[in-house]
Amino acid sequence: MKPFDYVKPRQLAEAVSLLSADDPDTRPVSGGTAIMLMMKAGVLRPARLVSLRHVEDEFRQIAVAADGSLHIGGMTTLAELERSPEIQQGWPMLARTFKTLSNIRVRNVAMIGGNLAHGDPHMDMPPVLTALGATVVIQGPNGSRELPVKDLCLGYYETALAGNELITKVIVPPMQGRQAAYFKVTTRVSHDWPTLGLAAVVKMEQDRLADARLIVGAATDRPTSLDNAVQLLVGQPLSDALLKQAGEEAAHGLDIVSDQHGSAQYKKHLLSVYLGRAVRAAVGGGQQEAS
Repeated sequence: MKPFDYVKPRQLAEAVSLLSADDPDTRPVSGGTAIMLMMKAGVLRPARLVSLRHVEDEFRQIAVAADGSLHIGGMTTLAELERSPEIQQGWPMLARTFKTLSNIRVRNVAMIGGNLAHGDPHMDMPPVLTALGATVVIQGPNGSRELPVKDLCLGYYETALAGNELITKVIVPPMQGRQAAYFKVTTRVSHDWPTLGLAAVVKMEQDRLADARLIVGAATDRPTSLDNAVQLLVGQPLSDALLKQAGEEAAHGLDIVSDQHGSAQYKKHLLSVYLGRAVRAAVGGGQQEAS
């Protein structure tokens, strides 16, 4: 590991000023759980790291706004989010999902903004927050902008962030009668990288789906909406046969890639099976599984 500068700004504006849109050797670092592994592996050799751990406390706050939306500071740790009573009460799928991310040592230091900015297609939060309709607030040298989480990831480790932009807040809209579940299928333990992640957010009217968002992760280069399955399910009475058909349609229509966590064929099979389970779990109150 070659020597590098490590700077610790006390204000967000200072942190942004130390970054550059054109200098890939200067990187922001929040919890450092991913970037340090990349540096040890020799994949990343930065000349300067800009720490975000000491910026203003307002960027570590969790609050419910007057409109019922959840506002999460970008420098909030995953462990703080896991324990948040506001999240447990209003967005229980989030609280349950945080418990399955890596291990408690990582969750104690990893921050939500850095988690999303990393752009790893195997992470759990991008598909979950996409299904919940979340947005991120991004700060750059020319001010702030908002971007839906569904538009943040562009490909493998590629996001819509410029090199001098930081995620300062995540905004999750109120559930408004919707229910949700996230199924994380792993090859080893529940907190491992997922072979397949599937987030379902549904709204029921009697025995029919009035609305649904079905997002798959860890099988494609970015969180992907299963629009063909949604079109098949919405407005129809739920049945095992219909859910099976929706799972098969979703798997058939998706360009899935093989990786160290499973072959494309295996992931297609998992998707065809778990889509129905995720929808049933969301309809039934949101309990999820880690398999």
